[in-house]
Amino acid sequence: MSAPLRVTSRVEIPPGELAWRFSRSSGPGGQGVNTTDSRVELSFDVARSPSLPPHLRARALERLADRLVDGVLTLSASEHRSQLRNRDAAQQRLASLLRDALAPPAAPRRPTRPTLGSQRRRVEAKKQRGETKRLRRSHDD
Repeated sequence: MSAPLRVTSRVEIPPGELAWRFSRSSGPGGQGVNTTDSRVELSFDVARSPSLPPHLRARALERLADRLVDGVLTLSASEHRSQLRNRDAAQQRLASLLRDALAPPAAPRRPTRPTLGSQRRRVEAKKQRGETKRLRRSHDD
């Protein structure tokens, strides 16, 4: 039995909640590609997972909405030649995706005003630019 997938310090997903599918990969591997089921598909039912507290589950469902099919998140990995390395890659990707989805929302931005000095520098730069353009004009007027 493998160890649970650690997403955050407080959230772990037991191996029983992860569904695996294996198929033939189209990537590197020469003739071995034709005989080895090295491509990995990892599925995790976000909507019905008892491992996620209700408030985190709601946040994950909202943030991952475009990637879910009936509440299930599915990832595939086929970049490595071995099934074991593709399994590890898929697990790491799932943990990273969930970590980002479960993160608390960023604090709202407090509006600020430009400083007096920055306003003066901006106006001075505009005047300098205008002067440069004025000097380029033809003097036929």
